[in-house]
Amino acid sequence: MRDHAQNQEEEADINMTPMLDIVFIMLIFFIVTAVFVKEAGIQVTKPEAETAISQKQVSILIAVTPSDEIWINREEVALDALRTAVQKLHSENPKGTVAIQADEEAKAGLVMKVYDAVREAGVPTIAIAAEQSS
Repeated sequence: MRDHAQNQEEEADINMTPMLDIVFIMLIFFIVTAVFVKEAGIQVTKPEAETAISQKQVSILIAVTPSDEIWINREEVALDALRTAVQKLHSENPKGTVAIQADEEAKAGLVMKVYDAVREAGVPTIAIAAEQSS
């Protein structure tokens, strides 16, 4: 009688190891396939616009400061090196878009040069960041 109860108890045990393996594999899959936003790394005061709309799938943020600095991925980048940096970051997520965060006081000419460099890097969708005016 005792052997019968002990056999039933052994049969009721569930091996959790295969389930944990699957959970960890799924976790690694989601981490690898997740889209990460490449932040500019500096805070700018964006201009207000009544027609501002929210953009989805922005993967690269480029900041242009009033002191003619260009920031991407938390590093200051020269205008000459911007195209190469954007090409590299865009190759990591080809479906993502680029948002240029130009400060209100930034020079329009520099913002247009940044826009041209991003366009030359092969990015089809470029947005200029603005605050929704109330």
